[in-house]
Amino acid sequence: MADKAGDGPVEAQLQMGDTENSRAESEATNKEDGESEMAEEAMSVDDEGSECYCGKGRNLGTVEIQCGFCFRWFHQDCIGCYLGTAIPFMTNYQFACRGCSPNGLENFTKKVSSFPQICYTAIANLCYQTDPASENPQMFSRDGEIIPFIDKQWENLTTQTRRTKQTWHATVAKTLSKETEMFTYKEENLGDPHFGLTLSDLYKVGPYSEILKQSGSVPSIGKSGGFVDSGKGRGYKRKAPDSVQLPGVKQKRGDLGPTTKQAPHGYPLEHPFNKDGYRYILAEADPHAPNRQAFDESLDWAGKPIPGYLYRTFLGTDVLFALNDRAPQLKISTDRLSVTGEKGYSMVRATHGVRRGAWYFEVLIEEMPQDSATRIGWSQSLGNLQAPCGYDKFSYSFRSRLGTRFHQSRGKHYCDGGYSEGDVLGFFIHLPEPDNPGKLLPNTFKDRPLVKFKSHLYYEEKDHVAETEKSLKPLIGSQMIMYKNGSSQGIAYEDVFEGVYYPAVSLYKNTKVTMNFGPDFKCPPQGLKDFRPMSDAASQTMVEYALADIIYHVENEGKLPEF
Repeated sequence: MADKAGDGPVEAQLQMGDTENSRAESEATNKEDGESEMAEEAMSVDDEGSECYCGKGRNLGTVEIQCGFCFRWFHQDCIGCYLGTAIPFMTNYQFACRGCSPNGLENFTKKVSSFPQICYTAIANLCYQTDPASENPQMFSRDGEIIPFIDKQWENLTTQTRRTKQTWHATVAKTLSKETEMFTYKEENLGDPHFGLTLSDLYKVGPYSEILKQSGSVPSIGKSGGFVDSGKGRGYKRKAPDSVQLPGVKQKRGDLGPTTKQAPHGYPLEHPFNKDGYRYILAEADPHAPNRQAFDESLDWAGKPIPGYLYRTFLGTDVLFALNDRAPQLKISTDRLSVTGEKGYSMVRATHGVRRGAWYFEVLIEEMPQDSATRIGWSQSLGNLQAPCGYDKFSYSFRSRLGTRFHQSRGKHYCDGGYSEGDVLGFFIHLPEPDNPGKLLPNTFKDRPLVKFKSHLYYEEKDHVAETEKSLKPLIGSQMIMYKNGSSQGIAYEDVFEGVYYPAVSLYKNTKVTMNFGPDFKCPPQGLKDFRPMSDAASQTMVEYALADIIYHVENEGKLPEF
């Protein structure tokens, strides 16, 4: 947009005199100089202005990741997303921190290292191990130090498969000799060439370091905060961080595919669905897990499954429709509060459920064409998503047609006339405190296996529907009440089965409904006082999972693997 805005004055200048032309050109030059200074200032990252989330500065010699937008440095232990194998001074990645990511969720993508990047990172590590405070270029033997270091740290330096033949030694030698802007050369003893970094300040070694910027491979920062390729001129379009080509990396056609997309509320748009007898729970790195740093630094665990206890369940801060816990054919709105049906009955659950207490939420019937219908209510996590709510033992619903209530596919009359387009429905549930203290907290997933899908990790849990159905017991004193435009329709169910209940919507054909989880309701339930809006379930769930994770670590102290 900024480039197009500058076209108008250029055309106008053609009609001005020489004096006006000179003045306009001078102003344009000053503007370019100012933008250049801004870019240089943004690219100049030192240890004083690069505070991590924790508020602390650089910790040279450890794994630190640089954001491609704000250019701040972040400690590995402070980053929540999965980094995989890492090594200090690595450059083959793109990273957006929480403050710069549009959805507030970190985004880390590791790229295939080129040999210039491999050599660059290897020599930087050798410099730090020898004399990190040295201001003069340090030189290292190509055959005696650099190549052995690369061979030992191969899995940390690159995602390429380890070479079985030693022909890569010649590639390293060619790279060191060819890349004169990156590496210095000295050969005091014939046949033993030594190489070092032309950039001796290790604080400036990174994917956006000055020496790489001079090579024209690193994007500079535009006025609006996006990336601009400095080698393409002012008219070149800004690039998103995932489309920026990193130094020394030649992008292939396969590398230009879709990047990991995320919704505004942080959940990946490309994700596995809960189906075929398995459920998938998004995981994030647990900074409080024991042995976390030791695992990250361990070479013995490279390529092996990641222990689940090092991660924790990702919990959003808002109650919304779940993107993964739904039938795939249902269309969820961008704000994840509206859903539109398609063809036969199918269901979607909310992101958060409740196991005790009194809770309430609203649903607005926005569109209900002729011959369409809805069944809305509460469902446990094992409720069938390719069926209407109320189909099995795990869910209870209120149907639009005739006002029927459903459970285990058995419909019973509940209210006259049902509901239609424009009505606001309310759903109340009361779950007494369980007698067994062990049922106060959720089961942690830290003992579950982790699977990777589109750059994110998920806990994988197998559904045991038949076994769970047999173990269901009624929760004495529990009840569900449905409301229509604020008026109670009476008690729909009492003594429902024990479990965690999620707001659930099932739609027939192209009906559209919008959720209101609170705290402000359009039609407050008349006569209902002691309840909490479902929006409060987000914070309560965080507390419950935090306690469950702490208990898991305490109970397994000394039993978890050490690295």
